[in-house]
Amino acid sequence: MDVTSDSPWGSIGLDRFEGQLLEHLMGSPPADTASVAHVAGVSTAKAEQALRRLEEVSLVQRSAGQPARWTAGPPRSSLGALLARRRTELARAEDLAERLYAAYEAASAPRSAHLVEVLQQGEEVAGRYAQLLRASSVEVLHLAKPPYVTADRTSAPVPEVGPGVRLRSVYETEGFTDAVSLDTASRGTAGGGELRLASFLPTKLVVFDRTSALLPVRSERPAAGSLVVHSFALVASLAALFEMVWDQAVPASLNAGHARTAPPRRPAAVPVDERTREILGLMATGMKDDAIARALGISRRTVQKHVSDAGTALGAKTRFQIGLLAAEQGWLDRRAPGPAPGTRHAHGPGRTAVTS
Repeated sequence: MDVTSDSPWGSIGLDRFEGQLLEHLMGSPPADTASVAHVAGVSTAKAEQALRRLEEVSLVQRSAGQPARWTAGPPRSSLGALLARRRTELARAEDLAERLYAAYEAASAPRSAHLVEVLQQGEEVAGRYAQLLRASSVEVLHLAKPPYVTADRTSAPVPEVGPGVRLRSVYETEGFTDAVSLDTASRGTAGGGELRLASFLPTKLVVFDRTSALLPVRSERPAAGSLVVHSFALVASLAALFEMVWDQAVPASLNAGHARTAPPRRPAAVPVDERTREILGLMATGMKDDAIARALGISRRTVQKHVSDAGTALGAKTRFQIGLLAAEQGWLDRRAPGPAPGTRHAHGPGRTAVTS
């Protein structure tokens, strides 16, 4: 039987020719085998074989007499009964698949538990992340991208890398669209961490001393859980992925005008008017100049002037630097949207919140 996927009859177990014969009989008076074969342009033997197949599944009936004549049954009842049988068969197959999967999981868990941990609760992820971070003694590699989750800062202290641990982070540029993200990245580099930016990251990822790695089960839904990978081959592959991203990413400094080795310090306080604060707060959310102008009921030129004046006051040359330094000045704290009180963005290691 040639049941093809592009045939509508394939879903109920009929091949294309059987379906064509059934369609013919549905719109024709009873006919004998020879007449059906003539209309179909096939041998009598092939027509007989297809008609008997249709009879087996109760779609056609054969009348008594010589020669026997074939009649299609009422489609609602005959096809409905066939579809019901097929649904029952599919349900049994699905049940079998579930039982086989359960048996596979039961047999596989003991073998794979030492290679991969599955963390399903946010508290599990936060606790395991902090533990792995504290245990790191050489380096932490970090890829951070939206969407971010939040962690209650009152439930546990924000984990930090230990002294002498090299921290390298690559942030997806979309992650620099609100005040909390900018401030988090700034604190992440304040202790000597290295930062780069990329327009796209394949996944969230943290690699600890190249012996363990933490990444979400589903990148688009970080709250769905995380995986802790211990397999040497897998961790090595994830570390290689990080290095590829790191090489292509653009280095960024959050302390404009100062060498990275200089003691971390915040720029001197700069006054800001309320309108500039509003504009920069909206700019930090990712809004373009035209959208900001419409939201505040001012002209696009006015928006650009405030941004330019802010850059001059901060000593910044790009909009990105303006956003970073404005966050350090605290200009965005009152206006820019962020997590609810008691929460912070989950960006990753260093002086940052939990990545998951």
